[in-house]
Amino acid sequence: MNRSSMVNRILRSVAATLATVGWASGGALADTPAAKAPDTIDARVQGCSTCHGNVGQGTTDASFPRIAGKPAGYLFNQLQNFRDGRRSYPPMNYLLEYLHDDYFTDMAAFFSAQHVPFAPPEKSTLPASELAAGEHLVHQGDAAHGIPPCMACHGPQLNGINPGIPGLIGLHSRYISGQIEAWRAGTRHAKAPDCMSEIANRLTETQITQVAAWLAAQSATAAPGPAAQGTWKTALACGSQP
Repeated sequence: MNRSSMVNRILRSVAATLATVGWASGGALADTPAAKAPDTIDARVQGCSTCHGNVGQGTTDASFPRIAGKPAGYLFNQLQNFRDGRRSYPPMNYLLEYLHDDYFTDMAAFFSAQHVPFAPPEKSTLPASELAAGEHLVHQGDAAHGIPPCMACHGPQLNGINPGIPGLIGLHSRYISGQIEAWRAGTRHAKAPDCMSEIANRLTETQITQVAAWLAAQSATAAPGPAAQGTWKTALACGSQP
């Protein structure tokens, strides 16, 4: 499916959802009153389910990540970033353009509270030496080029930390590499200081591939949720943290 077809499919689904939950006005016939939709958060997040799964568990499509169980502060930040233009992806930009922060708080809390099993890890086709290089970057970084290890911010188990640092387990390698490339290209930003933009621009294309492949090949830990706030001190002070 090409990008245009995907965007159209998403927008059709969003439009149908808005009509279902009562955000669109009118009914099928002028003289037929619209059915009253349930005023619940479950109904209101249905527009998210086409891409992210009914409770945010993700799908097999690498473009749409798992959002279930991620820190609420992180999810809130990303909703704001899409609405305010710091992240560029038209379906999300259009969907969120007129929603306010109170709504984002409810949406973030809903998906953060969803604890569903992770999909099996991705099977990488990279040689073992390349995966080992990715593992080294995740755990040790590259001090010579100012690249801290991923675990310095995302945690020893790579599950993230509340309130605003996401876990990296359970994501497709294409999604991980695509987001790093978006930071490099300037189509994804965070509030200054934008730590990930700085780090992404220090990584080589080969390193991005290695890190993404190794992360995607990891299984979820026994306790896959984000760590409690203050569990450890992150390596960098980032503007995206609440």
